[in-house]
Order: sequence, then C-alpha cells, then structure tokens
Amino acid sequence: MPEGGLAIQTRGLTKVFGRQTVVNGIDLSVPRGSVFGFLGPNGSGKTTSIRMLLGLASATSGEITVLGQQMPKRAGTVLPRVGALIEGPGFYPFLSGTANLRRLDSADRFARTSTRTARVGEALERVGLTHAAGKKVRAYSLGMKQRLGIANALLTPRDLIVLDEPTNGLDPQGTREVRNLVRSLTAEGTTVFVSSHLLAEIEQMCTHAAVMRAGNLVAQGSLDELRQAGQSRVRVLTPDPGPARRVLAELGLAVEVDADGRETHPLDGESVTAPLDAGNWVDGPIDAGTRTDRPLDPERIVAALVAAGVRVRGFAVERASLEDLFVALTGEGFDVAQ
Repeated sequence: MPEGGLAIQTRGLTKVFGRQTVVNGIDLSVPRGSVFGFLGPNGSGKTTSIRMLLGLASATSGEITVLGQQMPKRAGTVLPRVGALIEGPGFYPFLSGTANLRRLDSADRFARTSTRTARVGEALERVGLTHAAGKKVRAYSLGMKQRLGIANALLTPRDLIVLDEPTNGLDPQGTREVRNLVRSLTAEGTTVFVSSHLLAEIEQMCTHAAVMRAGNLVAQGSLDELRQAGQSRVRVLTPDPGPARRVLAELGLAVEVDADGRETHPLDGESVTAPLDAGNWVDGPIDAGTRTDRPLDPERIVAALVAAGVRVRGFAVERASLEDLFVALTGEGFDVAQ
C-alpha cells in the first residue's frame, strides 16, 4: 500500500534498553480510516511502540511516519492532529470532569478559547458523562475515568486517535458505548489505533490488527486475512467414531487426542473438526497433497463418510478464530472476555 494510504508506518523500528531489545525492527502499516488493533501479551513491546510513535520515547533506530510526516522530527505538526489515551488517564481528583477537560484544553495552544465550553460539553456527551460533568473526579469509577480520558482525546477534531486499553474498567454497557464511539469516529474519517488485551472487543471493533510477541511483529493485516492465515476445521457429529476415524485415515488424515481426551484430527491446509459420539472429536486440516489426486473439500469428506456407512448427524466448517491465531503465534493465552 502506498504511504499516502497509511496513517502510521514504521520501518525497522527498534528500542533497546541496556542489553534488552524491547522492540525489534518492526515494520508497522496502519491504513487510513481503519480501526487498527494492536495485540500482544504483557511485555511484548506494545506500549513502548506506541510511546515511540507519539514521540514520548526515542527510538534506538528505525523510521516512523505518522499522518505522512516523520516523527519525532515533525511532532509539532503531527501531534495537534492526534488524540491519545496512553497508560490510563491522569486527572486532578479535586476538580470536576468539566474543569479537568477545560484545563487540558487550555494547555493546547492550537485550541480555540471561544469554543472551549461547547467542545468540552460535546466531548462529555459523546462518552456518556454529561450527568457526571460537575462531579469531582475522585468520585469517578475507573470506567468513568477511562471515558473521561477518551473525552480528552476528542476535544478537537483529530485525524488519528490512539487508545491504550480504552475499555479497561468499563461495564458491558460502557464497553458497547466505546465500541459505538470508535465506529462513529471512523465514519467521520478518523483512524483509530487501539491497544487492547480483550480479544473479543478487538474482533468486534477493529478492521485490521497486528500481533506482537517478545518485541517482534509476528502478524498484521485485515481481520479476514489474519483469520485465513490460521487453521480452519471441519466438525462432524456421528455415533460411529471408529468407522469415521478409519475413513479419515484413508483420506490421509491422522487422528490425535486433545487435552480433554477427545479424539482430534489435525489437517494441513483447510482444517476440519469432527465431534463424534459422546464428546469424541475428529479434527484436522485438509491437505490437497495427501494420498489424493484432488483437494479434499467438505463435500468430498462427507461423501466418503456416507459411502462407508458412517451416520453423519452434523457437519460444519469452522474458520480459525483470532484467538486460535494469537495462541499459535505467541504460545500464550489471551483474555477473550472482560
């Protein structure tokens, strides 16, 4: 994709602390107008990368382009067009939500004084805090403080919004509101860069994503591209697990047993998962080169099972989830619910 189509681009971005390489030569490409999810286990280098993107930390080596401008060289031009919530919001606890936003807005030399009151009120309304605008922030819940931080990022129109864990501490309703808010921002042409550990939220909110592991960028692309990079599965329900296993073996598929003791059948290519009787499963990817002269498609698998007398009670093709891909890439689990 040409640079004009990217809100953020890095080349060989590296950060070294002493002898430890925290970010290792990453090439990040964030399309304009996207909601881009930045994923990775704790300590994978996400926050350090974000801090370098915004000029809050210097890079050891590499290049950074944000909104078509080099960073940090052009920070004075770029940052007024960027709203950010990094590492949680920080506010004066003895001031109200409105007073906090007014102080933060007054620190922005590009912000218009004449429209401050209206802009603060609109930002509070967009994040659902109008009812608490006059309340002291020390009385705010964590979720309310999080939403106030997002309101600060929205005080003036932005071309890029960077949010670090934007749904942290929010209840389900607040999470839905933030999700809808992010979608409304992209509808206005704003690019939103979201770092999060809540995989379910990334899948519902984002159009693109990147995965970090131990300072390395191990995958990036649209969500559809990332899912296709994982292994799909076919699921078969049958009261005849033995004959089903034999048919799958004849198709070149070897049976395995998963951690729950259920029989699974991994394939190499398009995958299949097959639950048999009483919780037994046959799973696996279909390899077009295994003992067949043409690809094993789902119809062919079902036909082979039926021809062998296997009673097929259910059959489904399951695409690999983003969680499956994350675990395969990082070797670690991931929070999938709040």
